[in-house]
Amino acid sequence: MALDLNQFQLNSVSVTLISLSVMFTAGFILTRLTKMLSLPNVTGYIIAGIIVGPYFLNIITQELADKMSFIGDIALSFIAFDVGKFLTKKVFKETGYQIVLITLFESLIPGIMIALTMNYVFHLGWKFSLLLGAIAIATAPASTIMTINQYKASGNFVNSLIQIVALDDVVSLLVFSIITVFFNVDGNTNSFIAAAIPILYNILALVIGFLCGILLSKLLTEKRSYENRLILTITILLGISGLCSIFDISPLLACMLFGSTYISITDDKELYSQMNNFTPPILALFFILSGTKLDINSLSTLGLIGVVYFIIRIVGKYIGAFLGCEFVKAEKNIRNYLGVALIPQAGVSIGLAFLAQRILPVEIGNMLLSIILSSSVLYELIGPISAKYALIKSGAIKLDE
Repeated sequence: MALDLNQFQLNSVSVTLISLSVMFTAGFILTRLTKMLSLPNVTGYIIAGIIVGPYFLNIITQELADKMSFIGDIALSFIAFDVGKFLTKKVFKETGYQIVLITLFESLIPGIMIALTMNYVFHLGWKFSLLLGAIAIATAPASTIMTINQYKASGNFVNSLIQIVALDDVVSLLVFSIITVFFNVDGNTNSFIAAAIPILYNILALVIGFLCGILLSKLLTEKRSYENRLILTITILLGISGLCSIFDISPLLACMLFGSTYISITDDKELYSQMNNFTPPILALFFILSGTKLDINSLSTLGLIGVVYFIIRIVGKYIGAFLGCEFVKAEKNIRNYLGVALIPQAGVSIGLAFLAQRILPVEIGNMLLSIILSSSVLYELIGPISAKYALIKSGAIKLDE
């Protein structure tokens, strides 16, 4: 009796499950190769995503990658919750006002440099130039955090780096929001309200994150089992992420405050260790999916303006971090290498680029979006490598361990 292969047609469930298996397999293989080259796992995951994605082998189609986009929100919420443990009164007492001042230097200096260059060198106008400068402030925490966790980096450099990465996203959102309000096109009340709405949404998200931190501290009693601690935490994180997606805002700020509020009330560091044991597959999938969205061919659209933006942001981040550290008399290892670890850019910056595209004229809005999307390919590829280099040179990673 012959076997009829036509009866084994793949349905949507089987396609999704097999695709997930392919993605994890590709990620595992590529991380074995990057490990041989002493590169971070994040780099391997991103390259794996590029290879199996729609712009290379097309094993993972664009449609399927889009359907899995919710994984990005989940991963970012987990990352932000973990970052929150570094944003406490106790930690800020140890670092003092230094972190805030360093953040202002390393965030505003590259933003100003880019805005001035775009306006005076390329004559693209203040609206485009300032919006691009505001977007340049943001730093992606995901790849940095994963590199820190992979190599078990620790110390003052790591604490300072995580706090600054978290705070400069806040600065980016605030500066971008102020610029959009200032440059509202029509100058009428409706236009002003439309520009101010994202600020109100983010404030509301922060309130929700704070209240959820208090709620979790009440729910996680000493009698809660290991499993229920994870279930309750993940339940609230998914809820926050879902609420943020309704209003089309990033879950980063709300989840950071959620994590910060909880540990400030309870000092329960064990929960964060439990979460870190749970999240590696999700974070791996997030970076592989990020790789599927990176079109290497899009680098050809960068042009001279994109190349200048790419270089100035890196130089500006380093100069800003160096000057900020020098101003507050920070440790030498932080001063010399902090800027090198601030290269990654995605997530918040891409979201802001889409918002900027809507309020700019079509042609120039598309140019801004292309610059951010295409430069993100390079930033995400070299970011983990530069972060590892900075962690090693600063002494946060012990090579003899």
